[in-house]
Amino acid sequence: MDRAPGLSARLKLTLSYAGFLVFAGALLLAAVLVFYLYFLPHGWIQIDSGDFKINRSVLVRAFVPFMAIVMVALLVFGLVGGWILAGRMLAPLTHLTDATRRAAAGSLSHRIRLPGREDEFRELADTFDVMLSQLETHVAEQQRFAANASHELRTPLAITQTLLDLAAKDPDRATSGIDERLRVVNTRAIALTEALLLLSHAGQRSFTRERVDLSLIAEEATETLFHLAEKYGVTLETSGDITPTTGSPALLLQMATNLVHNAIVHNLPDQGTVWVTTTEHPGSVVLGVENTGGKLTSQLVSTLTEPFQRGTQRVRADDAGVGLGLAIVKSVAQAHNGSLTLTPRAAGGLRVTVRLPVARRPR
Repeated sequence: MDRAPGLSARLKLTLSYAGFLVFAGALLLAAVLVFYLYFLPHGWIQIDSGDFKINRSVLVRAFVPFMAIVMVALLVFGLVGGWILAGRMLAPLTHLTDATRRAAAGSLSHRIRLPGREDEFRELADTFDVMLSQLETHVAEQQRFAANASHELRTPLAITQTLLDLAAKDPDRATSGIDERLRVVNTRAIALTEALLLLSHAGQRSFTRERVDLSLIAEEATETLFHLAEKYGVTLETSGDITPTTGSPALLLQMATNLVHNAIVHNLPDQGTVWVTTTEHPGSVVLGVENTGGKLTSQLVSTLTEPFQRGTQRVRADDAGVGLGLAIVKSVAQAHNGSLTLTPRAAGGLRVTVRLPVARRPR
């Protein structure tokens, strides 16, 4: 933004300090002069050679030059002292300016870490450090996302091209089975594209909000995936109370479906269990999904919400997914002003908690 040149903050503070000091000095001298002129009795000065009364005109002529000298001294003192004090007060801003310039140049790893006791400048510096840390994390996630998305999209497209080349050269195409494999690869590419679009749609928060019952959403998700759980020998257990919230029913259903689907896919080879619960708390409603499975570390769990990150190898090799399940869940939760918490279970598996704002009771 182009701006007209102006005075620096240090010079403005210096002039303010000096002006205030001169103004205070002028008031003090004026008060002394008024006191001498109007409140001291006549003849208050006497000398040995006789009585000598000082009238007001004589006092003013004697006092005004002295006032001028004092005011000039106060102005010089105020300018010098104000410049030094302003420099010391504004010294932390130089660190903030340097960090801002580095961030604008693309370096987000720099931190101010301003020393000293807490005050407004240090609070601003600490807030700026937190912002830089969040920006650095966000940029790193976006870079990993772009790299992983490119890899995930390139793989099915390369396989599709290979299959098409083989199909063109195959003399007995009807019995080769390439068409079926090509259909599976294309289905996966379409699912990945739709998941990316859903992730972008949720992040933009461009949806209509309406009152929904999260318990009904969770029930619908479990009913949809009941046959998948039955196929893999996973027991689904649902329980909970009415949990009213506001948001997009379609996005919330996709969120619950992703959670239950992940809980089924990442489970024990046989006799696994998934628990789906909904509870209402003061000011919030909670959707919880737990599952049995292999043991996970806290470090690994903290990365599961990143796109294309998978915590363990799926036991169900025929249900690979696209690696965006929990990333979509996190995006949907944040779009609804909620939060997502992942906690590894001591016995193995994962506990996922989605907390959303509770809807106001209708009148």
